[in-house]
Formats: sequence, C-alpha cells, structure tokens
Amino acid sequence: MNEKLNVISQLPLFSGLDPEIQDKLANLAVTKIYKKGEMLFREGTLADGLFIIKSGRIKIYKTSWEGKEQVLHFFGPLEMFAEVPVFQGSDYPASAEAIETSEVLFIPRETLLNFLKENCDIAIKFLALLAARLRYFTRLIEDLSLKEVPARLAAYILYRLKETKGMKEINLDIPRHLLAALLGTTPETLSRIFTKMRSANYIEVSGKKLRVIDQEKLENLALEGKWTESE
Repeated sequence: MNEKLNVISQLPLFSGLDPEIQDKLANLAVTKIYKKGEMLFREGTLADGLFIIKSGRIKIYKTSWEGKEQVLHFFGPLEMFAEVPVFQGSDYPASAEAIETSEVLFIPRETLLNFLKENCDIAIKFLALLAARLRYFTRLIEDLSLKEVPARLAAYILYRLKETKGMKEINLDIPRHLLAALLGTTPETLSRIFTKMRSANYIEVSGKKLRVIDQEKLENLALEGKWTESE
C-alpha cells in the first residue's frame, strides 16, 4: 500500500469505502510539505482544494483589522480541512499555517468535485462532515461570546476527552500561547486557571499529559461557568 493510500484508508470519512475507490481518491492527491511557520493559504484567497494531514499540525485562524489573531482550530494527523469553501467555490474564510513541519495531501477542487459526481455515497459522507464542522464553530462562537475563560478551558478539555474514547487522559500537544489564542485569553490567565484546576482536583498535569480527576466538576464548570462550592 502506497503512502497516500495508507492515509486515505485511515480517514474515518473514507475508511469504509471499497479499496478500489480509496485507491482512485489517493491518486487524486498531491503530497506537499510545509515547514514550521509556512502558510498553506491566506484568508481571502481562492479556495482551490482541500487538505488532509499525514503528519504535523496546522493552525486555522483569522486576523482582525487591528492585527489581533483568533485561533479557530488545530488540525493534526489524519484530519481534513478546507472542505467548506471548496464546495462553495469561494475564498478561504481563514488562514492556515503549519505550527510544525507538516506533510499533507492536497486534492484540487475541480478534481474532487468531478470525483464526487461519480461517487454519490462519498458526497453524502461529506455532508455529515460539514454538519459536524458547523456544530463545532457554533459552539466556539458561543464559548467565546458567552462563557468566561475557565468554562472555555473546561469545554476544551472535555472536547479533547471525547477523542480518547473512554480514556481520562489527553495530550497537551499545542503550545500554551496557541491554546490561549484558541480560547481567547492570554497565556498568563490560562496558566492561572490551570493552577486553580489542579489545586481544586479537577485535573492533574504532568508535562504534556493532562488527566481528568473529576469529570463531573469539569462538566459543571463548562456548562455553568461556576466553580463548585467546596473551592
């Protein structure tokens, strides 16, 4: 199995497809490598294709007129992004930057759309992915506009916890200053909240490992924005 096909076959979106279809899809992809700090695309440029990460990590963000950066999401290995503007035939609504050396598969827009016309079952799966993206960004807007920073951090930890499929530990694989940008706060404020969460026995942190001690308290903080009375 070639490297591109290996990546395609492991994506949840494509994992259940016939091997022949997976192979055709892999052949549409072009491998690209981006160094740390290199831009994949900038906000406002024409969306000419989508990206699938083989290795590395990509930051998606918007920049205000004043130059303030708001991180929207981080994508890592075996994740896909930029599919929304590709389907719309519009510009990229945000910018993408490699935060570490990253190898990605790029599928040009017209090539992908022609492929989907011949494979309607995959197009339906894309609709489910787009719906999931909409839910994520709806929640992000709600968190940034309505919740205080402790609630945002609690919600982020719980979101990452879902990816572990029952485990109580996550990797803090994003630098603190970038995590702070994602949550709309400063690194100093973020550190203080982490400290309070540890002292209140919500979590334990060892290096880049974070273990949830009391998920119920964390869920309460994420939903209501309030520390429990015992703290």
